[in-house]
Amino acid sequence: MTQHHHPENDDSYASLSVNSGVAQPPSVNPYAARRPKRKPLPTAGELVEGILRGDITMLSRAVTLVESLSPAHQAIAQEVIEKCLPHSGRSRRIGITGVPGAGKSTSIDVFGLHVLRGGGKLAVLAIDPSSERTKGSILGDKTRMEKLSQHPGAFIRPSPSAGSLGGVARKTRETIVLCEAAGYDNIFVETVGVGQSETAVHSMVDFFLLIQLAGTGDELQGIKRGIMEMADGIVINKADGDNIDRARLAQAQFRSALHLFPTPPSGGTPEVLTYSGYFELGITEVWDMIDRYFDFVKENGYFERRRHEQARYWMYETIDAPPLLRGPRPGGTHRHCRTVGAVEPAFAVCGCT
Repeated sequence: MTQHHHPENDDSYASLSVNSGVAQPPSVNPYAARRPKRKPLPTAGELVEGILRGDITMLSRAVTLVESLSPAHQAIAQEVIEKCLPHSGRSRRIGITGVPGAGKSTSIDVFGLHVLRGGGKLAVLAIDPSSERTKGSILGDKTRMEKLSQHPGAFIRPSPSAGSLGGVARKTRETIVLCEAAGYDNIFVETVGVGQSETAVHSMVDFFLLIQLAGTGDELQGIKRGIMEMADGIVINKADGDNIDRARLAQAQFRSALHLFPTPPSGGTPEVLTYSGYFELGITEVWDMIDRYFDFVKENGYFERRRHEQARYWMYETIDAPPLLRGPRPGGTHRHCRTVGAVEPAFAVCGCT
């Protein structure tokens, strides 16, 4: 760069000095490291092999492809789901819901550790609400599962609701299939926590646990239809310190309200217990209640009957879904079959030939 002479730098101007300036820097940063090339997508066979081997990385990548809206990703996800279906269905699926602030994530942390002490593996699918304005999600439920997230036998997957109603994500059911194929024999589905209409998770789990708080209503709230009549068990959290008496009062109110409901399809009346997730009080009693429920429904045949009803429900849900959410048949000629892939080929319905 040419250095210009400034007459102001002459000796006659002793009190004034003008710098000559600096050389113009290059337009490209020479110290910037070249970004590594993105790894190519694994094939469906590689993903399935990794999932069946219990590889968490492959399982996570498969879930990402299932949740993706990209046609290329959905084509791979369709094949992965199809190959994992024969290896699924051998887990205990437990849905956990409650109002925001009821302590769902904290309770899952202590529930999960209690389950893992008895052996096996645990997968937690935490659904986080998405913003109606920015369409983003914080995905921060995992931060409250400090101990569980460090356990080698636990897999925690936060997912955005992405506008899906009912408290679960758009592909929660398919994610359950992948986790079961990976060998996870206990699966927790933590819902968003939207309120009394949050019943979609009931159609994809074996046990529906409702977490309540003391002082959130009177007897009238207990007999309202909706999420109350869907629950297979009700637990009242934060039963510690000065809140124990209020928790026991709420327990008595919920117990009396449940007797006014018709007998559940399982044939048993849901139990109502109190516990403290923060202080880890009453955790064993809550899990013993869940064990008793599974023993009861497997003995009377309701467990298998409910699984068949859920499969039929999701079949009709797929049939009634808009064309862009359905799955294509191989060789389909419709416009949406060429552009949008399926995740569940067994339930895909289309008129293509």
